[in-house]
Amino acid sequence: MTPDTPIALTGGTGFVGQAVCDLVEEQGLRARALARRVPDADRKGIEWLEGDLANPHALATLCEGADAVIHIAGLTNTPDPEQFDAVNVAGTQAVLDAARANGIKRFILVSSLSAREPKLSRYGASKAKAEELVQGSGLDWTIVRPPAVYGPRDIDMFELFRSAKWGVVPLPPCGATSIIHVHDLAHLLLNLIPNVPSLRRKIFEPDDAREGGWSHKELGKAIGEAMGRRVFAPHLPASVLRAAAGVDRILRMDNAKLTPDRVGYMTHPNWIARSDRAVPVEVWQPRIPGVAGLKQTAEWYRENGWL
Repeated sequence: MTPDTPIALTGGTGFVGQAVCDLVEEQGLRARALARRVPDADRKGIEWLEGDLANPHALATLCEGADAVIHIAGLTNTPDPEQFDAVNVAGTQAVLDAARANGIKRFILVSSLSAREPKLSRYGASKAKAEELVQGSGLDWTIVRPPAVYGPRDIDMFELFRSAKWGVVPLPPCGATSIIHVHDLAHLLLNLIPNVPSLRRKIFEPDDAREGGWSHKELGKAIGEAMGRRVFAPHLPASVLRAAAGVDRILRMDNAKLTPDRVGYMTHPNWIARSDRAVPVEVWQPRIPGVAGLKQTAEWYRENGWL
């Protein structure tokens, strides 16, 4: 990877993609980033390309002359579960096709821990299918399965911070999860670009280095502490969460955050990153421990008028 050779990046305007673009600017690199709507503000080192995963011409232009692809774009939530395959599976195939046609060998896929349990949700199933496509592509691939990603600009875990403001953090049934700050994830994705044997054809599950992850109760209380509140953090049974998903659909319609599909994987008890899929320490280590990262995230929400 050199400053003169662009990285082909999908999902550059999303939560994780923006963090990667931040680092591209900081490190003096270049990226060509696909976006359905090109941002108004210029970013140093970022060449925006209008298009989406269903546009073969845009994907061909994205990959032209690039050394590596970081495929972040994907659908994480939708009221129509059929869309998961259309975006996460067919979209990944389209990016793979464009990479091969342009002679790119290095391909990094941002997947999800939910791919470990594809029967729990259509989202997880679509990510598992995307992983299979990448593994059968013949490219020098690396797959990253992040756990719960949080940090500035995040709109999903933001719901928990906003709830903590009022002293309550509703939790799924008892279980545990790993977490990772978006800035740590962005550093990892750039560190994976070199095409070296220790990274090729590997699946990594990064986290914040907290052994055993976070119990749901611990995470709820930590979010409360980040907000400066002692919170009531009840575990809600799956039946209540499914009912709440129905209410959210009525109130927010297509913008609902809690969907039946999301309830499917939320209620699984173990979303802890596996130690046998850890990233080699010489390649990457997390820099932001959970407690400090949650506090910094709460401060960002306040400073930017989200709370």
